[in-house]
Amino acid sequence: MKTYMAKAADIERQWYILDAADKPLGRVAALAAQILRGKHKPTYTPHLDTGDYVIVVNANKIRLTGRKPLQKEWVRYSGYPGGLKRTKYADLLAQRPEFVVEKAVKGMLPHNRLGRAMIKKLKVYRGPDHPHAAQKPEVWPCEIE
Repeated sequence: MKTYMAKAADIERQWYILDAADKPLGRVAALAAQILRGKHKPTYTPHLDTGDYVIVVNANKIRLTGRKPLQKEWVRYSGYPGGLKRTKYADLLAQRPEFVVEKAVKGMLPHNRLGRAMIKKLKVYRGPDHPHAAQKPEVWPCEIE
């Protein structure tokens, strides 16, 4: 029996909605990364982007467990002396919740051109509304714990 390898012409994409309200950030990000990679499909092929589109709604209501909102920091460096900037995740969640979700999902995807293609299929929105009704997205059937 031969191993099935999908071809680019065989890939069919769907749209799924994940509701992040009162769900842990890591659980939502892990599920979104799995759908974006296509690991939920029997036609998964590691070297191709066989995944589906993911719409994450209610990003402003996502949870960080434990003391992470106060202890975890987003650190960036401009390259200049004194250019190190730190932002607590509590502040980041209040100002840019979409960025927090995108950053978590991006870290769970491959760090190459394949991962860069996959992250483009992720759409994150602060509230419950999104502009993708024309794509007829389905709510993801499994509940996030």
